[in-house]
This record gives sequence, structure tokens and C-alpha cells, in this order.
Amino acid sequence: MRLVHEAVAQGDAVVLTSEPTKVLSGLGGVGKTQLAVNYAETLWTDQRVDLLVWVTAGSREAIVSTYAKVAEAVMGIAIDDPEEGARGFLEWLCATSARWLVVLDDLQDPEHLEALWPPQNGQVLVTTRRRDAALRGRHRRIIDVDVFTPEEAHAYLVATFADRPASLDGADELAAELGFLPLALAQATAYALDRVLTCREYLARFTDRQRSSGSHQQTVATTWSMSIELADSLEPAGLARPLLEIAALLDPNGIPLSVFTTDAVAEALDATPEHARDGLSCLHRLSLITFDPTSNARSVRVHALVQRAVRDRIPAGDLPVLASGAADALVEAWPEIERDVTLGQVLRTNVETLIGLAGAHLWSSEVHPLVFRAGSSLGESGHAGPAADYFRRLHGLVSEALGGDHVDAMTCRHNFAYWTGQAGDPASAVTALEELLEARVRLLGPDHEHVLTTRSNLARYRGQAGDLDGAIAAYEEVIADRLRVLGPDAEGTLIARHNLAIYRGEAGDPAQAVRDLEHLLADRIRVLGPDHERVLVTRANLGSYHGHAGDPARAVAAHEEVLGDYLRVLGPDHLFTLKTRVNLATWRGRAGDPAGAAAALEEVLADERRVLGAGHPEVVKSEEILERWRARANE
Repeated sequence: MRLVHEAVAQGDAVVLTSEPTKVLSGLGGVGKTQLAVNYAETLWTDQRVDLLVWVTAGSREAIVSTYAKVAEAVMGIAIDDPEEGARGFLEWLCATSARWLVVLDDLQDPEHLEALWPPQNGQVLVTTRRRDAALRGRHRRIIDVDVFTPEEAHAYLVATFADRPASLDGADELAAELGFLPLALAQATAYALDRVLTCREYLARFTDRQRSSGSHQQTVATTWSMSIELADSLEPAGLARPLLEIAALLDPNGIPLSVFTTDAVAEALDATPEHARDGLSCLHRLSLITFDPTSNARSVRVHALVQRAVRDRIPAGDLPVLASGAADALVEAWPEIERDVTLGQVLRTNVETLIGLAGAHLWSSEVHPLVFRAGSSLGESGHAGPAADYFRRLHGLVSEALGGDHVDAMTCRHNFAYWTGQAGDPASAVTALEELLEARVRLLGPDHEHVLTTRSNLARYRGQAGDLDGAIAAYEEVIADRLRVLGPDAEGTLIARHNLAIYRGEAGDPAQAVRDLEHLLADRIRVLGPDHERVLVTRANLGSYHGHAGDPARAVAAHEEVLGDYLRVLGPDHLFTLKTRVNLATWRGRAGDPAGAAAALEEVLADERRVLGAGHPEVVKSEEILERWRARANE
């Protein structure tokens, strides 16, 4: 670690990489992350830095998201656009007098750091397997992290077997046979400790395994195969290997425990979620994974080289089923409402890894729902622009695999248009939806439900682009066709009627909006029942338009009633419950109580930040509303 201290002390950005090992075709296993952890912990413990930022740099989105989150904390502001937040964080680093260290761990692609390198007035540490020219430059120093020296390997083994010194028999021979690679030694010692073997006895088994294989298998691959077999023999027997195969297709930097305890995994393994959890403990016991069940988002970590060794042993014919099973588990583990921002990011990174390793199997005949879910999650978390780009790229892949006229390719085009509009470009969304509509009519006919859905969303973005009259006319036409094709009680018909009422209100006719919503409410209660969330949404909007029509007291009463039902039906942390509390506070202010409105908004903001996370669009919107009512209360 002395070289790291010296380089950082001179103001250089330090890049920890490694020479290619002769174990597998990949790189790693030499302890770059561990070295970075030790260095960061030393500086923090010695109080030599005021700010320590650890970034798991698996993707550009992960880097940007972490930068933006830190910006919110250090700058004390809410951030809507993560890219803008990342730029603000870098500017803050450049201007601050605080002592800081930024660690970018496991950088997958140097291009991900374009315009994201921290400035030179602090300390920067990067770990990566890459050796690209882009990592070099002024004030950047590359330090090759090599394997243990013989002396270091001996010291490691002495420390590991401190309670069983007799096990050190043959230690130096074992270290040499394993090429002094830290990860291989960790695998071997975990096995030896579990089986109560000396180093020489382990080496004998290791040698026998290589000989019986009939080939010159890679040294570390052999240690892993021995450990995997042992883990698979532990109770519950037979679960460790299939669990590790699933983990081998996901993000090495963190997989939620909930993925492994889903019904999808239980059915695939013919085991209970409790057995799956025990299987993970067996893998942890043999140092094949790091398992922290107390971590909600990154419960399971796997070294990338362990993943590579496992994937190399998966028969090609098994990969499609395994990839589909992993995707099923991720979908099932995905929360309906992403209250935990970190969990959402981790799930998306796992999807990105799965797509990178086995994406073709996720759209070989149709697109797996997980692929669409990940893109929607990206947009719903405030990354509308990246979500649009995600679906643009996905459209290219799906079109190549299934053809541009496949229904899922059309869905990609639709989602691209939708998130383009959400990213603040409704005009481009209108253009994209117009082109999509033409294609869907050609392929499906004018009365297909997908065609009607496209027309409805086209009307929506026309309204957002400022053409309220055009939006109203388009909704009136599509409602007539929905009534003819699907009937009055179809949910798509009811949704279109709801949106038409809203646009009529926005166009300056709140009384008509009230009449439309009253009729719609009766139909929705009849079709869906009084407690359906869309019924509650209709009631809330009806209350708002009573207020816009000149009766704010009635709006307050309506929102108080529907809030009670939201709390009963959906719970206090549901997004619609939180929105209703914001709207209730707003109508209290409009009814003449600005101080009460501000006080109520302060309370709901605390809950929104807890549930949604600082910087979420709804949180930012509530903060702006609060400032307005505070100002009015002080007039």
C-alpha cells in the first residue's frame, strides 16, 4: 500500500490494475478492491479525509447516480436530473476546502468516466481490470497490483491457520502451486479449514483433481471446482451449485437476497426460500461468495473470476433456461413501488449484467418482461432520458433478432416515444408515436387494442406539447372507437375517459371536468369496486376539479375522505397516498390556510424523502409547493 500512499500524496489519480494472470482469460483475483478498502479505511480511521465516496463503477448510470446522491447530501439540495447532479458534485469537489477521497471500484469501461473524472484537488483511487490508454494521462498513475510474493503468501497462510499451526505443513508448496494468487489461496484455505486438512493434504487433492481431469486445467479453476463440489455436498445438499450458477449471470458487485428467495428460484431448485438462504451460507462458508443477509440491496457478492469459472462449466444448452430463470427471479423480486433508490439501481445493474452475458436468450422468441421492467424502472426513478435511450437501443437488438414488425419491437418503439416525452420533448414523442401508429395500423388493423393505446398516448403528448384542443379532439375520437370495439366497461375506455376529463379541465372548463369525472366515477365503482386504486384516483381528481370550479372547501373534504381510504387500502407509503397528502395540503392553502398547508407539506415531505428518496421528481415538486405556501404564509 506504500505506493498508493506515495502516489496519492503527490496529487495523482491512482489506477489499480493487474497484469493478465495465467489462470483464466480474465483479469483479477489479486486484491485490487481489498487494497482500495484498506487504504480508504486507513484514511478515514486516521481522520485524514473529511469526505469518503465509494462508487461501485459497474456502469455509467451507477457512477452518475452515486455522484448525484452525494451531491444532494453535501450540497443540501434536491436534484431532479442525475446528470446535472453529477456535474454539480464535481464542481463542488473542485471548489471545496474539505479533504476528500473518491474511490471508483471495479471500473468496467474507461469511457464510463468521460467527463466524470474527479478534479485534482483531492484524492482519487480507481480499481479496474482494464489497461486502456484512456486511463493514462497527466496526474494519473497506474499501479500494477500483482500476485503475492512468496513471503506475503506465507504470511497470509500463517495468519489464516493461526489457530491450527499444524495445517501449515506444505504451505509454501501450496502457495507456489497456486501461483501465489490471493483469490486462489482464499479458496484453498477455506476448503482446508472446513475439511480439517493440512496444506499438503489439500495440495494432494488438488493434484489428483488435475490428473483425473485428463487435461491441464487452469490452476484456480481447479480450486474453485473443488470448493463448489464441497459446498454442494453441505446441507441443504445440491443447492450451492445452482445458486452459484444464477449468481454467475448477475452483477458481481451485489445481488439482493430477495432474488434468491423468490418462488421462481424455489421452483427451479425444488427447495424452499429458507433452503436457498442456507445454500448461500454454504457458498459463503467456502469463500465462493460474500453473503451479508443484513444488506437489503447487495446481499450477495461474487468475485468476477469465480463467476467466469462457473459460467465456463455451464453447458451451452442449459444457458437459455438458466438466463430465463434468473430473469424470472429478478422480475419477482422487483418491488411494485421502488421505495429504496439503491435497490432499484442494483436491480437495474443486475439486469444490465444479465443482458450483457445472455441477452440474446431474453428475446429469442419474445422479450422477457424483465427487460421492459428495467427500462420502465430507469425512467420512473427520474432517468427519463436514459430510459428513452435504453428503449432505443433495445429496439435495435429486438428488431435484429425478431424483426422490426414484431409486436415486442413495436413495444420498444412505443416506450421510446413515451420516455422521450417524459424527458421533456413531447414534440418528438408525438412524431415517434405518429410513425408508430402508421406501422401498427398497417400490421394490426385500425381496431387493434395496441393501435387504440398508441392513439391514446398520442393524444396525451399532443396535450403536453401545448395542443389541448387537438388532444381533446383526439381523445373524443379514440373513446368513440374504444366504445365500439371494446365496450364501455373496458379499462382502456375508462382510462381514456379519465384523461379526456382532465384535459377539458386544463383547457379551462373545470365544470365539464367535474361532470365527466362524476359519470366516470359511477362507472368505475360499478366495474372495479369502490376500493380499486383507479376509483380512488378518480375521486381525488374529482375533488380537485370541484376546487378549480370554485369550491376549495369541497376539495379539502374530498381529499380528506379519499386519503382515509388510501391509507386503509394502499397504506401510508404508497405513492398515491403521498400525492393525496400533498394535494390535500395545497387545497387547504387555497381554502385560506397557507400556514396549515406549509405545516402539512413539511410532514409529507419527510415521508416522501424516506419512501422515494431525496431528488425524486415528486419530492422536488413537493419542495417547490412548500416554498410557495411558506411565502404566502409570511405575506
